[in-house]
Amino acid sequence: MFRRSGSHCVATFAHDEVRVLRKVAAEVVGLLTDGMDHTDPVVSRLFPDIYPDRPEDSQEFRLYTEGDLKTSKIDQAGAILAALPDEGEGEVRLDGEAAEAWLRAINDARLAMGTRLEINADTDLGDELDRAVLDDPGSSRVFQLSVYAYLGYLQESLLNALPDIQ
Repeated sequence: MFRRSGSHCVATFAHDEVRVLRKVAAEVVGLLTDGMDHTDPVVSRLFPDIYPDRPEDSQEFRLYTEGDLKTSKIDQAGAILAALPDEGEGEVRLDGEAAEAWLRAINDARLAMGTRLEINADTDLGDELDRAVLDDPGSSRVFQLSVYAYLGYLQESLLNALPDIQ
């Protein structure tokens, strides 16, 4: 997927890949801009309590840091939206800074999806996808697991291209 070309990470995306990446990035932005509910497990995963045993201290820390962190996460998802072709297929060229923003945004999307899909460190994604296909090959879970796996592949390819350009 991503490869190094001079000082850039470059990838060519098919129309469906562009649509999926746009949807994923837009959903992250929506999650962060539509009034964040800290009881939502996804929000809790993206904005974990820094002091889990001291809720008052966590709340105070959040008061001073959450706005900037939220803005950064929105900007990073926006970096994906800005670099992708408006529609159809196309090439994406990322300099080091944009590539790092993409990595952080992809990580946020995977954390959000993993939380919703109840994926943890012990989950074998291949087995999970196989089970979902056997249960109902046309289910939204199969699609979501496939997108989650695709984002992992995309993240890995970008990570492999990035060290060479820094």
